Amino acid sequence: MEITRVLNNQHIKELSILAHKIWNEYFISIISQEQIDYMLKNLQSEEPIAKQIQNDGYEYFLVKDGDKNIGYFAIQQRPEYLFLSKLYIDKSQRGQGIGKEAFEFIKTKAKEYNLPKIQLTCNKFNLPSLAVYERWGFEIVKSAEADIGGGFVMDDYILEKAV
Repeated sequence: MEITRVLNNQHIKELSILAHKIWNEYFISIISQEQIDYMLKNLQSEEPIAKQIQNDGYEYFLVKDGDKNIGYFAIQQRPEYLFLSKLYIDKSQRGQGIGKEAFEFIKTKAKEYNLPKIQLTCNKFNLPSLAVYERWGFEIVKSAEADIGGGFVMDDYILEKAV
C-alpha cells in the first residue's frame, strides 16, 4: 500500500472516478441515489475537489496498490483538531487493514500539525463505519444536521479521538 498526496489535475481526475465508484456502491443502502448523485456532483467531482484543495485547505490523498487506486481520504487542519473529511476504501479491498493503515498515516499528520485530536462526521445510519471508528477509539460527541442544498440534509454524528 502506498499513500500519494493529490497534487495535480490527473490525481484529481483519478480521485473523482474512484469516488463515483465507491459512493455508488456503498452509500445506496444509506442514502438515496438522488442524494448520492447530488453530493458527488457538488462535493466529489473534479471542480469541487480542486476548489477544496486550492481554497479551503483540504489535503487529499490517494491510497494505491501499485498503480491501482484502492481508496482515498481528505484532511483539513482546523484550530483545535484535524478534521478527517473522508476515508473511503474500494469494496474489493475492505477488511484487509488498509483503512487502519491510512488512519495511522492520518494520526501521524495530526501529530505533525500539533493538533491534539481528530474529528470526523459519519452518517447516523452508516453502522459499519461507526463500528470501525469506535474500534479505532473514536467517541460520539454530538449529533449534527447540515442542509447541503438541493433539498438534502446530512444527518451525522460528530466523533472525536485524542492522538
